[in-house]
Amino acid sequence: MNFDLSDTIVALATAPGTAAIAVIRVSGQNAIELIEPFFYTRSLKKKSLVGKPSHMAHFGLIVKQNEIIDEVLLTTFKGPNSYTGQDSIEISCHGSLYIQQQLLQLILSAGARMAQPGEFTMRAYLNGKMDLSQAEAVADLIAGNSSVSHATAMKQMRGGFSSKIKALRDNLINFAALIELELDFSEEDVEFADRSDLKNLVHNIAQVVETLVKSFELGNVLKNGIPVVIVGKPNAGKSTLLNVLLNDERAIVSEIPGTTRDTIEDTLLVEGVLFRLIDTAGLRTTSDVIEQIGVHKALQAIQNASIVVYLFDVQTLSPEDLTLELAEIKEQVGNAQVLIVANKMDVEDHTRIKETFNKFPNMLYISAKETLNIDVLKQKLLGFYDAQTIEKSDTIVTNARHANSLQNAGNALNNVLTGLENKIPGDLLALDIRYALTELGQITGEVTNDDLLETIFRRFCIGK
Repeated sequence: MNFDLSDTIVALATAPGTAAIAVIRVSGQNAIELIEPFFYTRSLKKKSLVGKPSHMAHFGLIVKQNEIIDEVLLTTFKGPNSYTGQDSIEISCHGSLYIQQQLLQLILSAGARMAQPGEFTMRAYLNGKMDLSQAEAVADLIAGNSSVSHATAMKQMRGGFSSKIKALRDNLINFAALIELELDFSEEDVEFADRSDLKNLVHNIAQVVETLVKSFELGNVLKNGIPVVIVGKPNAGKSTLLNVLLNDERAIVSEIPGTTRDTIEDTLLVEGVLFRLIDTAGLRTTSDVIEQIGVHKALQAIQNASIVVYLFDVQTLSPEDLTLELAEIKEQVGNAQVLIVANKMDVEDHTRIKETFNKFPNMLYISAKETLNIDVLKQKLLGFYDAQTIEKSDTIVTNARHANSLQNAGNALNNVLTGLENKIPGDLLALDIRYALTELGQITGEVTNDDLLETIFRRFCIGK
């Protein structure tokens, strides 16, 4: 990726394709001067942009060699008070593909170049408008498809996570400086850093880091969708339930056992919380090689799930068999929540069935075919993750890179604590402290390299 900030870059900021409006973004040291020669009033008189105040919208025409390309609304942002920290222009034009291409070609011919993915945000980072974790939150904000992921990304973009990491790092830097000072006077055998204070500080920082690392498990599923696996015997109605929840014929439904041979996955949004629903092959012993693969995939999905919906047919399964089935399922689920759902309540007497299964007090009774209690099922899923609690909670880590750096920093801090217990010399403590500082600094970009920046920003869309 080109890190030359002197270039003027241009890109389409809105989604490609025909639309009512399209926005073209330009940024660079001479962005305003580059556009001004093509900007005219409606009476075809040159319109000045260079001397105008920042953050102003101008209505006029873009003209190329006496040919009017479009009527546009042009907004200027003068650096450093812009998104990128440089002079920038956003051109709102009609969303014709022809107009978009003509404007881009005109700006490119004037000396700009096409922006690379994420280059506008990268310039914002390099110009000190945001740190690296905030820049990554911009991509998460764009990709977010639920209110929870939106709220988490917005907190991070506004610096909530960054400020916490900065506070941890600043506290550690103060003691690191004293340790380093001791090394300069090593021959005099003096201690500038009180070891008991250092131990308390490192212990407190390590606890915060550990809490942040643990939050990644929740943050990851909230960002990508909470995995919900629907399992059960063949013909329990799993595919019917998936279709009803999605309000779409997503899976083939048949009375023939073993119809589903592979996992089928789709997303469900319930009151702003995203769930990844996974329909699986029916759990049974079979000689069919293909079905065996499907059963194996079902077991793998169970192990990776946050919620397991065990669905069974009330007409064919007894309480005794259900107890055995659940025991086998719970051996596979790990830390996942298990929701027992009795299906096909449309063909039996409800009171008698509930009496039959009264040893399972938390069971939910539904009819996927008749959509009975489907809304109740959705609320049950939502109940496992209280969205309001999540939104009001402290920092949640959603980025795998951040989690990895925090884990490394935590390991280094634990090494410092062990070293303090064993009264090891300051130069050895300093090594682990430096490593922890480096890992924390990589989260916000205080410590970085070109390879890391390229890896991060090439995941962005062009124009952002």
